[in-house]
Amino acid sequence: MSFFKCLTLTTKDKEKQNAVVMGRKTWFSIPEKHRPLAGRINIVLSRELKELPGAHHLVPSFQEVVQLLKEPSLVKKIEKIFVIGGSSLYKEAIDSSYCSKIYLTRIDHDFQCDAFFPELDTNKYLLIRDAEVLQEEQEENGIKYRYEVYKRHAQL
Repeated sequence: MSFFKCLTLTTKDKEKQNAVVMGRKTWFSIPEKHRPLAGRINIVLSRELKELPGAHHLVPSFQEVVQLLKEPSLVKKIEKIFVIGGSSLYKEAIDSSYCSKIYLTRIDHDFQCDAFFPELDTNKYLLIRDAEVLQEEQEENGIKYRYEVYKRHAQL
């Protein structure tokens, strides 16, 4: 979580913030005392909800997220945009032409779960070395993991 927080909070331009885009279930998975995620513009996608106290923006579709983020008032405030879940939003973003980079934590352990990160198309994305991201294997509470960074081929 500390890497996620640092990555999504840090900006080069101190006058700007990063945006975090998430689905409704991801929003509600964040403990209420931490919503909205501080220091970031929180955008929630939900086809069902008509209002969501605490979220900076609530939109019904990925295309409307894209349109919102093109608004001049937001363009001048936002440095980077991070899609932070859930799985269907990840897939839609990764399959779109808007996704340029993927920060992935690969966990070397099996867990019982019901949501999965989509398979990455290696014809579209290439694993790269990123100087800002420690990519050596790490361990926490006996669980090994590593950070991986992928970049869209067309941008290499």
